[in-house]
Amino acid sequence: MRQASFTEVRNHAKQYFDMVESGESVRVLRNGKPIADIVPIFPDLPSWKQRKVQPLVLDGVSISQMILEERNSIV
Repeated sequence: MRQASFTEVRNHAKQYFDMVESGESVRVLRNGKPIADIVPIFPDLPSWKQRKVQPLVLDGVSISQMILEERNSIV
């Protein structure tokens, strides 16, 4: 998350909103204290289409890939 002072956001609003539009969040500070977060709005997707989890990885290889390789080696 990018941090910027209120004055900086006010003076360079287009630049910061372009960042937010591209998916980055911006925390706005006034006198060094956070006062707001500007976050992107993502399109509403059904819950079954939202990807909230990361694949399980062990030693740099995904668990699903390990299972598939083991299945192929048995046959």
